[in-house]
Amino acid sequence: MIARTATFLATFGYSGLIRPAPGTWGTVAGLPFAWLLGEWGGAPVLAAAALAAFLIGWWAAHVHMTATGNMQDPSEIVIDEVAGLWVACIAMPENSGPWLLTAFLLFRLFDIWKPGPIGWADRRIKGALGVMVDDIVAGVAAALCLLALGQIPGVA
Repeated sequence: MIARTATFLATFGYSGLIRPAPGTWGTVAGLPFAWLLGEWGGAPVLAAAALAAFLIGWWAAHVHMTATGNMQDPSEIVIDEVAGLWVACIAMPENSGPWLLTAFLLFRLFDIWKPGPIGWADRRIKGALGVMVDDIVAGVAAALCLLALGQIPGVA
């Protein structure tokens, strides 16, 4: 029962089982929740939800990885993408469709490309913590871009 619960959480309601591109599908599954969290309480609620997703995801990824014997960042684990997306959304100037789409695209760009510290975290931090951390760093990178975009007159 614990392993099934962990798998449900780690795959964000089994969205990580959709092929191809499970990470993208998991991120898509997190979008409506990002919007709802933003509507409910804005950046503070998104930050709290991202922290909760990170902590729950770390546990769920560990249990799932142990149960399946796959300790090398299984592609079906997508709660890390959800947590990273929510980190990115913290910096949206407004909770709207265009800004959600921009957060999504920037997060996926950094998560796939893995420049600088994102790639370092992906290569160096192992296990369930490593699964989670590189996506949080990708979310921070996307958030910084959103903050910069929000400073451009006429954009926000």
